[in-house]
Amino acid sequence: MFNNKILYPKEGYEITGICFRVQKEIGRFGRERQYCDLLEEFFKELSIPYLREFEIKNFVSDSPKGNRVDFLVYNKIIIEVKAKNFVTKEDYIQLQRYLKAANLELGLLINFRSVHLKPYRVLNSEFYSGHSNLNSEHSDR
Repeated sequence: MFNNKILYPKEGYEITGICFRVQKEIGRFGRERQYCDLLEEFFKELSIPYLREFEIKNFVSDSPKGNRVDFLVYNKIIIEVKAKNFVTKEDYIQLQRYLKAANLELGLLINFRSVHLKPYRVLNSEFYSGHSNLNSEHSDR
């Protein structure tokens, strides 16, 4: 049966708070690179362990080449940053692919262009079989 427990609540809360700070400082119409640069500054300032533009092959040797994530935070959460009008199914599928390749459970899909910032918590469906791939931690967004 599905466990209603939220994965990494402390870390997720901390990352989400940083994302709100980033959007407040840059606004909704920055470029993806600007958001990533400021996220990185905050991660450094708060001593949060992260890797930026990290190729999963360096983390999991048998992973296919070319899967590069925006951030790997706490060595367990993938963050994908977007700056577009809306998140697409392809963005979700991309993050799912990264999670599977890295054998990690949780990814955050963050679109800074949204009027109301709401990071999507995306689960690796291989850890939670029997549930819709579009479940995002029981709509914990």
